[in-house]
Amino acid sequence: MRQIQILILPICVLLFLNSCGIKRKSSVTAANKTTIERSNSGKKADVKQYYADLLGTNPKSLNTSLYEFVDEWMGSPHRLGGQTKSGIDCSGFVGMVYQQVYGKNLPRSSRDMGEVIKRKYDDQLKEGDLVFFSFGGKTIDHVGIYLHNDKFVHVSTKQGVVISNLKDPWYYKYFTRCGIPEL
Repeated sequence: MRQIQILILPICVLLFLNSCGIKRKSSVTAANKTTIERSNSGKKADVKQYYADLLGTNPKSLNTSLYEFVDEWMGSPHRLGGQTKSGIDCSGFVGMVYQQVYGKNLPRSSRDMGEVIKRKYDDQLKEGDLVFFSFGGKTIDHVGIYLHNDKFVHVSTKQGVVISNLKDPWYYKYFTRCGIPEL
């Protein structure tokens, strides 16, 4: 019995450390690229137009503050529990966006964020809605922010802050719920 207890503790620690995303096997080709990264060579003035082009939408429909925030953080690496540009996790990023762009405070964990939303169907998503994933089982362990045309911004364990496609079969397989925070 003691041996089982000794084995269970490290397994629990590993599962906790993997929350907020699991490393994805890369099967993305140039033809069907589902993750978008932005170089820092663009000027601040073209941020809204850049993201409108990227997302296939009208620049007038974009929340300027949201895309300026996303652009500032694009590529920042993943770090569990982090809250700086040198390392941030998914719920930390989403919480900061909501605080600075929308003036709302969200719970710290993706699981708790999932409990304070008014749920929607994925075909009802609007810019700023939250999208949740369960990579490790039945509980929510990853969160992102919906943008437009099935794209969402989140913190990938491999690529940091990126924009990905919600309908990518790999992400959609783990997609569990979505909605707008009711605070």
